[in-house]
Amino acid sequence: MKLSHRRHFMHLAAGAAALPTVSHLAWAETYPMRPVRIVVGFPPGGPSDIVARLIGQWLSERLGQPFIIENRPGASTNIATEVAVRASADGYILLLVLPSAAINATLYDNLHFNFMHEIAPIASIMRAPYVLVINPSVPAKTLPEFISYAKANPGKITMASSGIGTGSHVTGELFKITADVTMLHVPYRGGAPALTDLLGGLVQAMFESIPSLINHLQVGRLRALAVTTAVRADALPDIPPIGDFLPGFEASFWAGLGVAAGTPAEIINKLNGQINAGLADPKIKARLRDVGGTPLAGSPADFGKFIAAETEKWGRVIRTANIKPD
Repeated sequence: MKLSHRRHFMHLAAGAAALPTVSHLAWAETYPMRPVRIVVGFPPGGPSDIVARLIGQWLSERLGQPFIIENRPGASTNIATEVAVRASADGYILLLVLPSAAINATLYDNLHFNFMHEIAPIASIMRAPYVLVINPSVPAKTLPEFISYAKANPGKITMASSGIGTGSHVTGELFKITADVTMLHVPYRGGAPALTDLLGGLVQAMFESIPSLINHLQVGRLRALAVTTAVRADALPDIPPIGDFLPGFEASFWAGLGVAAGTPAEIINKLNGQINAGLADPKIKARLRDVGGTPLAGSPADFGKFIAAETEKWGRVIRTANIKPD
C-alpha cells in the first residue's frame, strides 16, 4: 500500500472509530427530544410517587420536555423494573429505584432480570428513616427497655409490617437479629391496615415512615423509640438512632433513578447533573422533608455502590431470617 493511500485509510479508520463518541455527545446535547417516562412500581399518592413527581417536575422544567410519571404497581415493583429492563437504552424510559430492588434480588428466585446488570444507576435522590414505634400499652419508654422487655417475653411482642419482603419487614428482621430478640411478624397488605391495628393494640410494634406516624406521635397514640438511620431525623430530633444502642445498625427508605443498561454515559451524566442541582434547591429540600427525607446527592457510580451494598445487606438478612415471598 502506498504511503498516501495508507495515510488515507488510517484517517478513515480513525474517523470511523470516533463516530460512536461523537454520536453519543451529539445525542446527549439534544436529549431529550421527546417526552420521557418515569416508571414507578407503586400507585399514585404514596411517598415513592411523590418523590418521582417532584424530581420529574424539576427535570421537565430544566430540560424542556415532559417527564411523565407512569405508575405500574404490582409484584413488589418487579413489573415496573421489567418495563425499564425491556426498554431501549436511549434514556426515554427511566425507573424509580427503591429498596425493593435490593431486597428482591435475594427474595425472589425466578426474576426475569438481573437488576445490577440490566439497570444502570443514574442518581440517588433521597433517603428517610423508618421509626420503631410501639403501642403505649407496651411497658417500655426507651429502646433499651423495649429490648429488655422483648428478651424477657420472647414471642409475646407482635411486629406488624406492610407486607412480606417490604422495607418495614426486613428492617424489623434486621432489628431482631441485631438485638437478639424474638418477635412474631404479622404481615399486612400495606402500611395503612398495619398502622390501624397498631393503634388499636392488636399488634404491639412496627417500623414505619415518619409522615404516616407524625400526627399519632404528637397526640400520644403511639410511642417512638428510635429511628433507623445513623443520625437523628429533623422531624423527630428527640428520638435517638437505633445505632446509638446497637452499634452499626442502619436502615432506610431511599429512592433514585435508573435506566436500561447500555444507555450512553453522556445521557446518564446529563440527568445526574440536573438531579443533583435539584437536590441543592431549597424548595426540593423542603418537599423531601415533607416525606421525612433528606437529599442524597452523588454520582452514578456512588449510587451503584450504594445499591450493591444494600443488596448484600438485605440478602444476608433474608437468608438468615429465611424470608420467603407470598
